[in-house]
Amino acid sequence: MKIPYGISDFNALIEEEYLYIDRTDRIPLIEDAGKQLLLLRPRRFGKSLLLNMLSNYYDLAKTEQFENLFGQLKIGQNPTKKHNQYFVMTWDFSAVLPMGSTQELRLALYNYMNAKMQSFYRTYQTYFQHPFTPQEDAIASFTELMGLIQTTDHKLYLFIDEYDNFANEVMAAQVRENQRYTELVYGEGLLKSVFKNIKIAATGNGLDRVFITGVSPVVMADMSSGYNVVENIYHLAWFNDLCGFQEQEIEQLLKQISQKCQFTEAQQQQAFIVMKQFYNGYCFSSRNQTSVYNPTLALYFLKALAQECQYPENLLDHNLAMDRNRLNYIAQIPHGREVIENALDEAGTLTVPKLHERFGVEDMLKQKQGENELASLLYYLGALTLNGKSAFGELKLRIPNLVIRSLYFEKLQQLLLPDLQPADYLLAKRQFLSEGNLQPLCDLIEPRFNVFSNRDYRWNVEVAVKTAFLMLLFDDRLYVIDSEPELNHHYADLVMIVRPDARQYELLDHLLEFKFLSLKSVGLTAAEVRTLSHEQIHALPAVQQAFADASNQLQRYQPPLAQQYGEVLRLQMTAVVALGFERIVWQTITTA
Repeated sequence: MKIPYGISDFNALIEEEYLYIDRTDRIPLIEDAGKQLLLLRPRRFGKSLLLNMLSNYYDLAKTEQFENLFGQLKIGQNPTKKHNQYFVMTWDFSAVLPMGSTQELRLALYNYMNAKMQSFYRTYQTYFQHPFTPQEDAIASFTELMGLIQTTDHKLYLFIDEYDNFANEVMAAQVRENQRYTELVYGEGLLKSVFKNIKIAATGNGLDRVFITGVSPVVMADMSSGYNVVENIYHLAWFNDLCGFQEQEIEQLLKQISQKCQFTEAQQQQAFIVMKQFYNGYCFSSRNQTSVYNPTLALYFLKALAQECQYPENLLDHNLAMDRNRLNYIAQIPHGREVIENALDEAGTLTVPKLHERFGVEDMLKQKQGENELASLLYYLGALTLNGKSAFGELKLRIPNLVIRSLYFEKLQQLLLPDLQPADYLLAKRQFLSEGNLQPLCDLIEPRFNVFSNRDYRWNVEVAVKTAFLMLLFDDRLYVIDSEPELNHHYADLVMIVRPDARQYELLDHLLEFKFLSLKSVGLTAAEVRTLSHEQIHALPAVQQAFADASNQLQRYQPPLAQQYGEVLRLQMTAVVALGFERIVWQTITTA
């Protein structure tokens, strides 16, 4: 089995017999959905391969190759009448570099468009009676090309991949000083002019269909009337898994790889659990709650597993690491930090009345409905996903999986503990992971703990305690980390299970329970608490009761974990108690 990680060339994928998850049965649904369509999905979610498949299907220059490319696929058994009936042209705006002045951006975009139109003309020149000569102004070149197309019996199908890519890069680079972005999308801006002329070409001037992909609707909203004819299909239930992988497909692929690698059934199941926790969880339709796997991340894992019969060392594909920049951008916008914090709060539920589709940069910078808009933007970026509806009909949002959660914790640490460098806590972290000694981490967190006492902080206090430790303990290279998992009808605060491929290291599995006691409940002031020794704090009746309660809970959580993981489990149970935001104490809990 050849895993097509990073391959978006459909023709090469089929001819070279790579794995292909067939979604061609959706082609009739796409045709029925409209003539100018917009599909939004997070970065690296298979959009380019989808467009390339569609362009091969509709390209009249590929007529002779139809049976070879599609004969074994679902659409090959019952093709639509439109297959191989169009001139096809694809613009990929991720190829336009976002650097430089507005004039330099104009030159880069026009040069790219002209190059694509020249290539288009060379492919189909036998259909045209007159030559095509690109002009310096690519929009004028496009108008001329559309005139040539009108002299033929065929029309154009235009595919635009990553329509918002370079505009988003410009926007993210200058949150406040966004003059270049304004000149791209507002008024008679460059990008707005391009889409305005696409709109004109589609009114009987040779352009029949347009399929656009991107990440968010922000740029489209900012262009406003420049292109107000597009139909949004990204929330439709039957397109929920148009690019993502279904769970049964992942299970089948793992079964094939397991046979090659001679895995036991338990090893195959472990690999499935890891993939589900790290790569699954995306949902793009409130009417279809089936979750899908990020295809790029899934293929990244499967390729490493198929080649080496081992998991990849880092479960976060480095190609997804750029998404850190998106969280950095959100954090700088008014209300951005609050939304990031709320997303990590399992004790509460992040909800929005609806996912915003018509909101732009100006709205965000002026704080109009800031939190709802930013939560929606995090959804489009893939940093949040749909999670059903609340009792009041609002859309619930959650972080989709552990890969994305790791990016949140990394960003949150930068926001809340900016003075803490990795070297400061690496040794302390290792002492806990391998020996179970939490004191060095407590010593690092305690003097910085008051950051969580800010009056604007929105989490409940026990979540604040847990998050302080999670920011420093989260390590997906070594652990499968689950917060609030259900264990025997109860919910543990934090479970850290050593990854199956990391069992050879000197690491403990960890189960932690966190308690918070207000200073009022123990009858002490902050100044008094700070003078107490650890022994004196442990002796306080309220602290003893908190440890007893935590111990009882941990004892309930331990059996289902032992049953699930068996003899490989090296479990340490730890109770952590915070006194206000002043002191932190802990103790190891032994099995009764």
